[in-house]
Amino acid sequence: MALAPEGPAASFFEALDRHRASLRAALRRGGEAPARGETSRASSSEVLASIENIIQGVVASLASNEAPVFMMDNRSSWENIKFEDSVGLQMVSHCTTRKIKSDSPKSAQNFALILKILSMIYRLVQSNTYATKRDIYYTDSQLFGTQTVVDNIINDISCMLKVPRRSLHILSTSKGLVAGNLSFTEEDGTRVSCMGCSTAVAVPSNIQGLRNVITDAKFLLIVEKDATFQRLLDDQFCSKMSPCIVVTGKGVPDLNTRLLVKKLWDLFHLPLFTLVDADPHGIEIMCIYKYGSLSMSFEAHNLTVPAIRWLGLLPSDLQRLNVPQNTLIPLTKRDQMKLDSLLKRPYVTCQPFWRREMEIMAASKMKAEIQALTFLSPDYLSRVYLPNKLKFGGWI
Repeated sequence: MALAPEGPAASFFEALDRHRASLRAALRRGGEAPARGETSRASSSEVLASIENIIQGVVASLASNEAPVFMMDNRSSWENIKFEDSVGLQMVSHCTTRKIKSDSPKSAQNFALILKILSMIYRLVQSNTYATKRDIYYTDSQLFGTQTVVDNIINDISCMLKVPRRSLHILSTSKGLVAGNLSFTEEDGTRVSCMGCSTAVAVPSNIQGLRNVITDAKFLLIVEKDATFQRLLDDQFCSKMSPCIVVTGKGVPDLNTRLLVKKLWDLFHLPLFTLVDADPHGIEIMCIYKYGSLSMSFEAHNLTVPAIRWLGLLPSDLQRLNVPQNTLIPLTKRDQMKLDSLLKRPYVTCQPFWRREMEIMAASKMKAEIQALTFLSPDYLSRVYLPNKLKFGGWI
């Protein structure tokens, strides 16, 4: 069922349709079902049992006159990470750990905060209610100090319990936006349509609760920055390229934006592309969507979409399009360090075309924002660049 009357002729989408067919063929060869729609989730009883086991360990230590200790997988070490091109970055089964000691001046407070948040999670799961990370913080902002402390502890608990974070009944506040040929029903029964040409819908905070998700989109475009996303809406890109979906995480994506992209992939297996700045920061953001991040590698199966392709802005495009030299920006020392780090990442070995683009950037010592294309014409991005890329298969 078509959700919009506008858009290019069917022949425009031939390259996209071939790409989609190849993606589905690859899934069949890999033994994956055509569409799952749901990623793994721990049941409430499993979460409660896991928390009870942890508390029983604390009680047993106290009964033996020993100081209780939490053992945490080290989420910040590349030594604990393995790479599979079908999943992305994921934590190894036997990784190095760190101790959170209840009798150590350095970690006693953190131990207490973990216990407090565990008790809050237990009540939420037991009562089948939900809270945001912000709600947790404001139950005692003076005790927690900062929101970051709460965020890190929640991720540590998720990793320690070996359950997806949403199974803890703690939701994140979404910062992402979505527009285009997509509609869904939220958990509370609200029907949402993303069809507005010049407006966007906030990514829901409970992706797991979405029902009746409908789209006939030919592709999904992930846009790095909100400013570029808004410009595409102003240029009525969603109507001109209909049917399609456009998403932005406004920079480094939040969990909900990643979960939405993953859900749409699981349900529909439509081609997914990224539009990021031709700089190391943009490339890393793209890699987070595709292969995941170091800190969330324990939940890779629920978050990564290795089928994502790099549509632009490619470093090689800058020379091909004769982008004026004065619109380019020299790489900073920090940029060069980030680029060197990316080139050493395990996933670069299976992405030779990505490596070539990064080597072009390293050799030129220049970067560019997507806005550099406006020097060719104000609407060059939406009128020429993206349509040509999509029609002729200009992705890697």
